Amino acid sequence: MTKQPPHITVVTDPSELPIFARPRPVPDDFAAADGGRPGRIRSAFTLDPAAPAEVVEIDPTRHVGAASRWGVSDRGSGSAVGVEWGLVASLRTLASERLMRAMEMNSHIERDEQQALGRRIIAELLEEEAKESASRGRGGFDRHLQVVVAQAVFDALFRLGRLQPLVDDPGVENVMILGHDDVWLEYEDGRLVRGPAVADSDGELIDFLVFLASRSEVNARQFSEAEPRLHLRLDGGARLAATAWVTPRPSVVIRRHRMRQATLAQLVHRGSMGPAAASFLAAAVRARKSIVVAGPQGAGKTTMLRALCAEIGPMEPIGTFETEYELHLHELKDRHPIVHAWEARPGGEMQPNGRRAGEFTVDDALYDSFRFNLSRQIVGEVRGREVLAMLEAMQAGTGSLSTTHAESATAAMNRLVTCAMKAGPHVTHEYAVRAIASALNIIVHVDLRTEPQPDGSFVKRRWTSEIAIVTPGERELGYAISSVFRCPPGSTRLQAVGGLPDEYRDLSRWGFDYAGYVRESHGGAA
Repeated sequence: MTKQPPHITVVTDPSELPIFARPRPVPDDFAAADGGRPGRIRSAFTLDPAAPAEVVEIDPTRHVGAASRWGVSDRGSGSAVGVEWGLVASLRTLASERLMRAMEMNSHIERDEQQALGRRIIAELLEEEAKESASRGRGGFDRHLQVVVAQAVFDALFRLGRLQPLVDDPGVENVMILGHDDVWLEYEDGRLVRGPAVADSDGELIDFLVFLASRSEVNARQFSEAEPRLHLRLDGGARLAATAWVTPRPSVVIRRHRMRQATLAQLVHRGSMGPAAASFLAAAVRARKSIVVAGPQGAGKTTMLRALCAEIGPMEPIGTFETEYELHLHELKDRHPIVHAWEARPGGEMQPNGRRAGEFTVDDALYDSFRFNLSRQIVGEVRGREVLAMLEAMQAGTGSLSTTHAESATAAMNRLVTCAMKAGPHVTHEYAVRAIASALNIIVHVDLRTEPQPDGSFVKRRWTSEIAIVTPGERELGYAISSVFRCPPGSTRLQAVGGLPDEYRDLSRWGFDYAGYVRESHGGAA
């Protein structure tokens, strides 16, 4: 493989590409499943399922006639040429149909085998296209042209299609789509950069989202005019939220979670909080205090929750309850060997009993979890009636942890009360206040600010702005919130403010540096 400027990789020998491999034996049931015939001579063009994806740009001057047929187009500026995505979509449909027929005849094919079979089906489709092109005098083709189209079809069939390179970018934190050609990339350092189009039309983008939602092996979701919103967990742990038909153009946000193994020590190192605050929170988790992390969107609530979970003892059995997996504690076996992870399922049509067919809620999961001998019950994010599951977990005394959206600790209490009342008329304001104030112990508020830089770029800054204690109150409000750490106005430096209740001073036996807290509250910054 040699480099030819500008930014073009010219492949002269297909064997140089890792995606090519020698033909390998294929099980007989696979051959029969995809329409193979006994004695059929298979193509020598084979895709290696274990090969890493490679982006190859084609030099259009080396291909006359074949380029347009094979989906390589020189549309756009500069020397970069792109795939003709309409052809990719057509081939994806054909490959999907053949793969489904194979799956119907052999339903026990594992995921890796499905992908290997998919690659072979794609290779056969491309061979058929090449023969048809040659027979009709539309020009020849080169092997590396097949590689470009084959990988694009594979990504469309098994991965995220044109979104895949954006999600694979290690620096991208959020992908924001306001229409097929209005794409923004938010990088980890806060930079906002325009991204490439992710479809040729809004209709094509919607079609792909429908396909993406329906193909999930574990938790397929509906996305249609009748159900115009989509929340989906993607391979690799990213979270996709989409809406269409009720917005001028389809809107999509893909959130990539960094710092899966976050710790309080790392947050101290990043300047989110000081050692005394980290010591207080670590001791509170060990003492089984119930904690809610609040803050605006993108402020790092999930990261903070993971850092708090890192303080749970390694041999404590944990249950997590989420609408979509985001914590991923069950994947951190070196940190939490025993984790039962539940994910809700939205269900289909409404039934006479008021429930959707196949629906499985966070409430259902929590109810079942009381037979699992759990030490901790963690309800990931509270946006609505999940608050009732959060309350039930906190009332069980296991030291539950959750997150919610709010602009301050006080606003978090109001938010939780409002969420509880959404569960139905049987949950009154008085009951919600009383239940939350008696079950919740601590609110941690995180915040963020996007700051302009001299060069015109922007940098996103996150920090912990307040740690407050919640206690039931006899006053009209029904509860009291007392800050133990707080940022002064206009500052992002969290400081101890003094006045720690007696029962929280006892956290020193769980590792809280109370003496350090007293020193900081008398003038030292956390």
